[in-house]
Formats: sequence, C-alpha cells, structure tokens
Amino acid sequence: MPGKPYGIICPLSKASELLEPRWTIQILGEMWGGSSRFNDIRRGVGYISPALLSRRLREMEAAGLITRVEDLATGSVDYFRTAMAIELEPMLDGLAYWAQRNIEAEVAIAAPNVSTMMWAARRKIVLAELPQRRVVVQFHFSGVRKGEARYWLVAKPGAEADICISDPGTDVDLYIETSPESMAALMLGRSTVAAEIDNGTLFLSGDPRMIRSIESWFPREDGHDIEGVRVLNRLVDVAQQG
Repeated sequence: MPGKPYGIICPLSKASELLEPRWTIQILGEMWGGSSRFNDIRRGVGYISPALLSRRLREMEAAGLITRVEDLATGSVDYFRTAMAIELEPMLDGLAYWAQRNIEAEVAIAAPNVSTMMWAARRKIVLAELPQRRVVVQFHFSGVRKGEARYWLVAKPGAEADICISDPGTDVDLYIETSPESMAALMLGRSTVAAEIDNGTLFLSGDPRMIRSIESWFPREDGHDIEGVRVLNRLVDVAQQG
C-alpha cells in the first residue's frame, strides 16, 4: 500500500500502514456487507471516484486483503475478501462500537451521502417485520437537490429489498419525509422515531400498521443498539429537563 512507513517496530503501526490509506476500511466493510461487483462497492462506499476505487482495489489485492475473480465466459469481475481481511471483522466491529459510544452524535451524522445511506437501508430493513406482500415506501429528503431527494424502497416476500431512484409506478404504502441527518440519526441509533417526530424532522403518512410498527422494521446499522450509544444532544437536554 502507498505511504511512507512509520519506521516503528510495532505490530499496530504495521497494521495501520496497511489499513490507513483512505477508503480501505470502507471498501472492506462494503464487501463484508455482501457487495462484490465494482459498481455495487462504489455505490456503497460513497464519494469515492471510479479511478480511485480501481487503484485502491489493485493495492488491496497486492496487499493480500482481497482477491479478484474474473469469469472468462462473461467477462464479469468480482472482488472477495481474503482470510486475512475476514480476520479483521471483530476488530472493525470493536472500532465501530467505540465510535458509537465516543463520537458525538452531531459529528457522526453530519453531511451523509443520501444515495449511499439508502443503498445501505435496502440491506438493513427488517423484511420479516413488514406486511407479507409487496410494500413500497417513499422517502423524501429535505435540503437535497431536486433530482436526488426521492427514493422508493420496494420490498416483497422472498426477495431482497430494492432501492429505486425513479417512481416504480405502483401505489405507495408509506410516505416518509425527513432530512438526511435525521435519517442517519435513526439508522445509527442516535435518535428515535418518536424524538424525530416531536422535533419536526420526521413526518409519516400512509399505512397505519406500518407506522405503528416502524421501530421494528426501520433500517438500522449494526451497533445501533449497543449499550452507551451517544444520542443527539437535544435528546439529552429533553431527558434532563424531564
């Protein structure tokens, strides 16, 4: 991997040299979540450019973190983590949990990439808690450019949920209006549905059953419910006043 070595005889320093280049941990995390194709990895990682992603994947392959598999019949290429990278899972979990407990919520949810967040939401929604039929949820985000403000989450029994950036042309079961920051706070467990509604940053309309059960199916990131998660300061203020 590129970068000047620390020059320290220390295992932690050597691990840092391997993992510190920007996007390395995020790429591994997205692959851990199930993405193996270039475009899926890029969509899940966020603001990375195609050229930089290509370079990082080559570097990670050279470092032994991932392997590249090409289907000669179709020309398709998949990337998979090696055993060395898989061994990092408990350490990456630990780092994420540390961040949940120690990084202020306002910092953790600042300026999220809405497209990347919704790409994650399709994997995190709890399908078993939704009505066992085709369900369409429309998300509308405030403060986002017009062409990027609406997403449709489509779920049906026996299949993975899908995210559409154009109207799927079917009836919408639930409308969710919120801000990117409010959505991030909910997914990270830094706030609750009730708190965001009370704050005027979350509006729900549609199927009453889906609204009543939203806490059970709403997409959340791993670690959202660990003990000691730092919530938004306004929730702390309300609790202290109560």
